[in-house]
Amino acid sequence: MGRVQGKVAIITGAARGQGEATARLFAAEGAQVVLIDMLEEDGARVAKEIGEAARFIRADVSSESDWAMIVAETIKFVGRVDILVNNAALTDHHSLEEITRARLEKLMAVNLIGPILAMQAVLPHMRQQGGGAIVNISSVNGLRGTAGMSAYDATKWALRGVSKALALELAAAGIRVNSVHPGTIRTPMLDPTGTLDGTALCRMLRIAAGRLGEPVEVANATLFLASDEASYITGAELAVDGGWSAGLLTPEVDPSTQISGE
Repeated sequence: MGRVQGKVAIITGAARGQGEATARLFAAEGAQVVLIDMLEEDGARVAKEIGEAARFIRADVSSESDWAMIVAETIKFVGRVDILVNNAALTDHHSLEEITRARLEKLMAVNLIGPILAMQAVLPHMRQQGGGAIVNISSVNGLRGTAGMSAYDATKWALRGVSKALALELAAAGIRVNSVHPGTIRTPMLDPTGTLDGTALCRMLRIAAGRLGEPVEVANATLFLASDEASYITGAELAVDGGWSAGLLTPEVDPSTQISGE
């Protein structure tokens, strides 16, 4: 316990799914957490359940003025910003021929421009403090391509690239920047009805772990990279994907047999 004790973390997309799990975990580990989301009812509920260590701010992550407000309110609330977790994102399943310019621009605004604006907003405070940690939640799709998701993949590859570039730019300031790459995680984005057969999906996709990941498993990886335990890690990418990015099981292999070693 206490792995981020006394630190202040801004977490986007925190009203549900991975962001909610991350906010709850960080608070349990001693951080003051500022939850950012457009889902006001869910975000306020999560902050209330966490308690005094949490505050919810309804904001659009793609808005520069909203980020100025978020950081100002955070400084007013707790006096500093130690950690930024850029988790908010949209997904998309359209071929390049099908996707509209409006949809492409929306994806870019939330998945890439939003995290860049967020980092621009917190960096002056992190520099003044002498350090900080930024964790950008990319995707397994930021490590390889997926047919029918070219626009989404573009945003996640770009976020991975920005993370590496900023790790180089900011190392001398004591600011670490890393990326996390979730695979099939049971969140409302992947499974809005809560009825998805995760085992069947993972068998179809030939994912070694043979099951969906849970939001807390992404939160655990994010916590590690945000904590002082990762003090010598910057510019890294951590896949939380059940082995998906490692390669594919051959079709005849049963994932449960593969994992158990039988």
